[in-house]
Amino acid sequence: MNERYSELWQQKHIALSLLKSPHKLSTLNHLKSLHVYLLRTGLHRSNFAVGNFVTHCASLGLMSYAAQLFDQMSEPNSFVWNTLIRGFQQNHSPKYTLYYFHQMRANNVQPDRFTYPFAVRACSDLLEFAKGASLHGQLFKIGVHCDIFVGTSLVDFYTAMGDLRMTKKVFEELPDKDEVTWYAMLSSYINKFNDMEKARDLFEKIPCKDLVIWNTIILGYVKAGDLELAKKYFDRAPVKDLLMYNTILGCLAKNGEVECLLRLFHEMPCRDLVSWNTIIGGLVRDGRINEGMRFFHEMQRVNLLPDDVTLASLLSACAQAGALDTGKWLHSYIDRRCSQLNAVIGTALVDMYCKCGDLESAADVFNKMSERDVVAWSAMIMGSSMNGQSRTALNFFYRMKDESERPNDATILGVLCACVHGGLVDEGRKCFYGMSEEFGLTPKLEHYGCMVDLLGRAGLLDEAYNLIQSMPYEPHTGAWGALLGACKIHGNVELAEKAIEHLIQLDREDGGYLAIMSNIYANAGRWEDVSKVRKLMKENGIGKSRGISSIEVNGVIHEFGVQEKKHPQAREIYDMIDEIYRRLKRAGHVASTREVFFDVEEEEKEKALFFHSEKMAVAFGLIATDKMTIIRVVKNLRICPDCHAAMKLISASFERQIVIRDRHRFHHFRNGFCSCRDYW
Repeated sequence: MNERYSELWQQKHIALSLLKSPHKLSTLNHLKSLHVYLLRTGLHRSNFAVGNFVTHCASLGLMSYAAQLFDQMSEPNSFVWNTLIRGFQQNHSPKYTLYYFHQMRANNVQPDRFTYPFAVRACSDLLEFAKGASLHGQLFKIGVHCDIFVGTSLVDFYTAMGDLRMTKKVFEELPDKDEVTWYAMLSSYINKFNDMEKARDLFEKIPCKDLVIWNTIILGYVKAGDLELAKKYFDRAPVKDLLMYNTILGCLAKNGEVECLLRLFHEMPCRDLVSWNTIIGGLVRDGRINEGMRFFHEMQRVNLLPDDVTLASLLSACAQAGALDTGKWLHSYIDRRCSQLNAVIGTALVDMYCKCGDLESAADVFNKMSERDVVAWSAMIMGSSMNGQSRTALNFFYRMKDESERPNDATILGVLCACVHGGLVDEGRKCFYGMSEEFGLTPKLEHYGCMVDLLGRAGLLDEAYNLIQSMPYEPHTGAWGALLGACKIHGNVELAEKAIEHLIQLDREDGGYLAIMSNIYANAGRWEDVSKVRKLMKENGIGKSRGISSIEVNGVIHEFGVQEKKHPQAREIYDMIDEIYRRLKRAGHVASTREVFFDVEEEEKEKALFFHSEKMAVAFGLIATDKMTIIRVVKNLRICPDCHAAMKLISASFERQIVIRDRHRFHHFRNGFCSCRDYW
């Protein structure tokens, strides 16, 4: 008998020890073993033991198992009921929370100030206004409505219901408020009612502001788009944590305040992955790719591994700048770190290679991707289109349909762009007019703009104009701009005047359209109208956008403007420009000066053309790279006719392959020919 008693005592001791040691109960099997001890020792009838067992079940998300043991108890006390109700609410099961709350009352166990808050929160989650209001009435009757814990749950409830009057009433009637209560009301103003003025007034009244309160007001101003006030409160905060620093870093990056961003980053006492991603992303968006890469390498030196956000941001930067060498280095880094490409990084690589003019590598990455979503397909189609490989783009589209991947708006846009660059009018019509019936997609402004461009370039100006007139939306600058460009190609002054009239109304700030109109008049010999357009531009302070071209050499991005002499090798570049000029003259090149927008002599116009930014970048490429290297240039504007003609001759004379990406497409120059076949 004594041995039996001793054994039971030992088992009870083991069971109670386990109940007090949460780290030893981490799996369902552990709980089952403990359950056996409870049954053997009779502890399954103990309120203390069952209550703690339910707590462990709740921490593991095993509330159905907890309910089984609970239901076997004959008379659980309020502690066990409260523990079960709290467990269901913490495990996002508000229906069961309310069910056991009602069962508790049905079993004549009086809910207390520890029970009601979880029931009220369940009503919030279920948006049960009537039940929540009824509970508020019960709380008032038993006199616990002014309890901090209960009152805070009511503030949250009326906030969830969108009842600002009752939220304020409950809050103001609370005699005592702790940090959680103040936070609940502050969060209510900011996140539910979008009232930063009341949030600010409340914030100033909070007697003891902890980090959570400071972060809430700062994030509120960020959400409201008031970055200046967000920074002001950040500066006021007596103590700053990592979340606060990262919030302001994000503000500065979004606002383009890169110097402030750099300064704050260096002031931070500690940094996490979010901090590094923010600084890299901010530099990338500002076009400072070299610095972005420097921070990436510094990040590795502090043993912090990049994530998809880091890598996608840097690959996007390489895509924007046409930095193929840096992009290839990143690709090799990714290959070393990852056994398999996911859809995000795979698509970023495809996009980077396409925008750097390396379609072969883009297709290689695309074909190796284990999973390809619609974004990846769209990137490959648009990339092929931009590089003048229209048939390749269409083949990817047909392959996509064969593999049962449903296209989206971006996919169709890529297909239409391919048709524009290839002059594939019939295929474009079929895609545009069939997108609604075949794929359930409604043509958007961008699709109409592409279709106008396709028809206009092909000389079908009346059809293009009629399409604009039939648009179900107000025609945008994309459609009228495409028509204007087509009028320039085909010399249709009358239709161009209709287009420019609409463009001036839609966008008075863009001088590019007026510059095109001036060139149309110049090509038609209407010099008086050229003067009128120039006068209009001058009166309105409108100028043509400044041309900038960039080229990557040995991982460094070099930028050039028209006739700039800031580059360290400016003398050698100008010498190369002279050599190019001599070779073009020998090849019979005659500068196309009709579109040079200056009141200067013909000789000066010709000279200005030779110092266009893309020619400067190519000249630098010729002196800074070996003969086998492809010269890759990115220009922010459309390449001019003279530069296009010159690049063909340069590629033949210097026996170099030249790739130029302008704002619309790629031009691959080789052996005196361009991939666009002069259809651009």
